[in-house]
Amino acid sequence: MRLIFLGTGGYHSNERRETASLLIPDLGLMFDAGSSVFRVASRLKSPEVDLFLTHAHLDHVMGLTILLVPMLKKEITRCRIHAEPHVIDAVKTHLFSQPIFPVLPEFEFVPLSDRVSIAGGRAEITSHPLKHPGGSRGYLLNLDGHRLAYITDTTVDGSYTEFIRGADVLIHECNFGDDMAQWCQPTGHSHTSAVAQLAKEAGVGRLYLTHIDPQRPDDDAIGIDVARSIFPQSILAEDLLEIEF
Repeated sequence: MRLIFLGTGGYHSNERRETASLLIPDLGLMFDAGSSVFRVASRLKSPEVDLFLTHAHLDHVMGLTILLVPMLKKEITRCRIHAEPHVIDAVKTHLFSQPIFPVLPEFEFVPLSDRVSIAGGRAEITSHPLKHPGGSRGYLLNLDGHRLAYITDTTVDGSYTEFIRGADVLIHECNFGDDMAQWCQPTGHSHTSAVAQLAKEAGVGRLYLTHIDPQRPDDDAIGIDVARSIFPQSILAEDLLEIEF
């Protein structure tokens, strides 16, 4: 199955990266809706979309406004947004408030369940709470016996190690390199060696690092060699990178 990293940056866009969104075209499955959502419509294989939000921070939901046009053009005929109730409320109340964006697309808002089946029951998605200002959720996709974990906007701790254990692919935020690790706790983000150590301890197959600090657009802001020295199957994700899992 193919996954596309539509956006791999955190907080705001820069010349290299748009903010967070993942797409699995054949399933019509998305995770998060950052500024990169303008890339979705031309890559979908299904006009029906299931979109799972991790939390309501602007860099993860701002792209919901972008979906208005492909929905009006019927490029997307149905969009179910799965999220915790307080996230749904924040999106409706604030992002789509009349003074900010006065047209609410015809989304179907679905309060997040412990287990969600999509694609005719072929795929199952579970979630786990993460520590982040305002809260966040990590997701685990089980598809045809393959497991993909998406963890973003959290500081690495032991609370979700078992949740991701043995995943074939772990996509994990790495906002900071080790030289800026002191900012992880205040901001609710993670740094390179901590994420790589987590991948090693959890016994995952491959690690993709994403949600990179936009203030550092240089080729290797987080130090990928540091990650690989701990967990050799570490890859720095880039916008429009496509992987098979």
